[in-house]
Amino acid sequence: MHIALVFSFVLYYFYRVRIFKYKWFHRFAGKEDISDSELTEIVKNLEEGQYDADLGGGVYKVRVARSGRGKSGGYRFIVVFKSKFRTFFTYSFPKSKMSNIEDDELRFFKKQAKEILSLTEEQIEQWLKNQTLIEIV
Repeated sequence: MHIALVFSFVLYYFYRVRIFKYKWFHRFAGKEDISDSELTEIVKNLEEGQYDADLGGGVYKVRVARSGRGKSGGYRFIVVFKSKFRTFFTYSFPKSKMSNIEDDELRFFKKQAKEILSLTEEQIEQWLKNQTLIEIV
């Protein structure tokens, strides 16, 4: 009985919580062989409070290892995240090319987070239809 209850909760959680990636991020992830299951694992880690930096306003920085190089030589993902609601993979950069985002970029991501976390379901569906966003199922 206990296992059925846990399974029901997990199904409810993943049915209710939606995960998206921007079209640019989708192309990047494809080139770098980053799977949707890896992105889903990142969301699980965010839910458990495992992230590298809470940049404020729903914006998080997550370090992701590159194959054979570890996290220090890997990528940095900028993720807009609201627990038990929605996650948007918005941006990524290799640590080797950029040490961090600039202040003006952070302001942009915070503004973006405010806007996309307030989208209605109808607006999200339109963005999906226009392929601005791609949903991870």
